[in-house]
Amino acid sequence: MPDVLAYATDNKRCKFHPTTITRREPGPTEVYFDIKYAGICHSDIHTAREEWGPTRFPLVPGHEIAGIVTKVGSEVTKFAVGDKVGVGCFVDSCGACEQCRAGQEQFCTSTTEPPVFTYASIGRDGKPTEGGYSQGITVEQDYVLRIPDSIPFEKAAPLLCAGITTYAPLKRWGAGPGTKVAIIGMGGLGHMGVQIAAAMGAEVTVLSQTMSKEADGRTFGASHYYAMSNKRTAMVLRGEFDLMLCTIAADSDLGAFIGMLKPGGVLADVGLPDKPSKLHLGALADGNKVLAGSMIGGIAETQEMLDFCAEHGLAPQVEIIAGSDITKAYDKVVKSQVRYRFVIDTSTF
Repeated sequence: MPDVLAYATDNKRCKFHPTTITRREPGPTEVYFDIKYAGICHSDIHTAREEWGPTRFPLVPGHEIAGIVTKVGSEVTKFAVGDKVGVGCFVDSCGACEQCRAGQEQFCTSTTEPPVFTYASIGRDGKPTEGGYSQGITVEQDYVLRIPDSIPFEKAAPLLCAGITTYAPLKRWGAGPGTKVAIIGMGGLGHMGVQIAAAMGAEVTVLSQTMSKEADGRTFGASHYYAMSNKRTAMVLRGEFDLMLCTIAADSDLGAFIGMLKPGGVLADVGLPDKPSKLHLGALADGNKVLAGSMIGGIAETQEMLDFCAEHGLAPQVEIIAGSDITKAYDKVVKSQVRYRFVIDTSTF
């Protein structure tokens, strides 16, 4: 059973420190890979700071993981030693319920074998799962993704969450030629949403708090850019969009956004704000509009997203950091002081 270096926090104050964790030897259908890069997702911060409820400590977060296979079980057929692979937000599910059979493993409904998330969950071995802020991990082959060679390896990890989180609702709600899509917020999620929506053929508008990232937004593929701090923006854009993707974790005026939708338009939220949102339902009835949520995607769809990004030359813009920088990085993410995703180089552990 290999011991690997990792970074953990012992409480919600999130003072990360070096530690050692033990990974299991790969079973017959499991893959062990050396983690090379791990992205920092805002979900890591919400979990570690107990903003979504109590957390089991010590905690090793990380569900944006890229690495290289070094061991495979005797019955593994999908991967070989040397392959570039990734793992996202979950590492197991029952595989038999209606949702799993439909390729929506993230919504596994089993009560006896519930989905196992990459960290802060309980694995099939009865032990807490520990995430990607570490130098190695063992995962069932069916929950491992293949990273195409054309995606820069140091930029691949955030696609396993930020990429699929934005790809799935854009695909589901029909982003493509002839559609007008607004991306609300242009942080770690939003900057991927802009790229993916543009690559799908949509006319993309960014709605940000200020105009400070306009040049970046246009580089990523946006045709238009507006500041929500300008009180005229909501009026100017009334009835403009077929689809709006909200990527911000802060409180927002849902009514104002819904007013920007065309009749039949969709506002899909992936930002998961901490506090409950308020909305007068009449805003939806006026125009048969839809307010939707979305959470990552299944394994097949995640692989589809990776292949799509490879085909279109898409990748997140990242800042590579050392393990010793994680604590400060958390504060910077909350303050929107990263462009646009922190990625940990695990060789610095």
